[in-house]
Amino acid sequence: MKLSIGIVGLPNVGKSTLFKALTKQDITIANYPFATIKPNVGIVPVPDERVETLATFSNSKKKIPAVVEFFDIAGLVKGASKGEGLGNDFLDDILLTQAIVMVVRAFQNPDIVHVDNSVDPIRDIDVINLELMLKDLSTVTKRLSKTESEARTGKKEAVYDKEILEELKKSLEEGILPISNKELAGKVIANARFSDLRLLTIKRQLYLINGKESDVPDELLKKIASLGADHLIVDLASDDAELRGIPQLAKKAYHMLDLISFFTTGEDETRAWTIVRGTKAPQAAGVIHTDFEAKFIRLEVIQCPKLLEAGGWGKAKQKGWLRVEGKEYEVKDGDVLEVRHG
Repeated sequence: MKLSIGIVGLPNVGKSTLFKALTKQDITIANYPFATIKPNVGIVPVPDERVETLATFSNSKKKIPAVVEFFDIAGLVKGASKGEGLGNDFLDDILLTQAIVMVVRAFQNPDIVHVDNSVDPIRDIDVINLELMLKDLSTVTKRLSKTESEARTGKKEAVYDKEILEELKKSLEEGILPISNKELAGKVIANARFSDLRLLTIKRQLYLINGKESDVPDELLKKIASLGADHLIVDLASDDAELRGIPQLAKKAYHMLDLISFFTTGEDETRAWTIVRGTKAPQAAGVIHTDFEAKFIRLEVIQCPKLLEAGGWGKAKQKGWLRVEGKEYEVKDGDVLEVRHG
């Protein structure tokens, strides 16, 4: 399972600087709008000392951490939903991702041009979210029109979908992000018939505030909290940005979708596997190999610290610390697994 995160924001707020620090890739960074036209893509490992410890413990030839795929997407401007700037190309790029990291400029530097000629992070957040909402409003309105016709025939699924779409439309028209309404967002996400809508405003958001702590007003933090989102404050111009805030970003991005890691380990490799919290044993086994889900028999399971304490898989078995779990077991974060299959 691959987690994809879109790095979005207005032009010249630090998106490409962040991407370069995350991925160590050389990309275009310029002091003018739309220096990034096509999204740069980079794979970033999720820091997890358990991978390192297990690899050393097992004397593994390879170690493979969980990863986050970051898309550095071109800067958005007011009117993008109507084609301004790069318009729908920008918005379509976000559709590729599961969640959004919104970079917000708080730093003051007259030498770096702001597209609106002043630094106002709360205004910038409103501009971006408005464009996302306008794009989704168009999508929802079209689907609602079609669903209303189906609902009039008495089709139960259409009647149910119509109620949710009407609630979505009302939220968007009132300028309220659906993701900030847990009940509404849950209905949309759980409805497989809505998967093709690929709504931007249902994606989880994490705000990276580019600047020093002293640049960040309390009002900005209250604004982000009101949207039901988390934040990081990182001065991307600082030489030690990589040592401070940036490693946390991959970790926060990984966890904000309620993802966890389980592990397999041996002489060939130690690997972290990504699943959604609550995934049952056969589906978790299927992440390793599709045949494992189809031919699943059972798991042998131990938590990482207990395996290390035991001194090996065989010793853990002798101590009675290995658990045998069946199809209804929900794999936990930090589980080390061996899959038994037909």
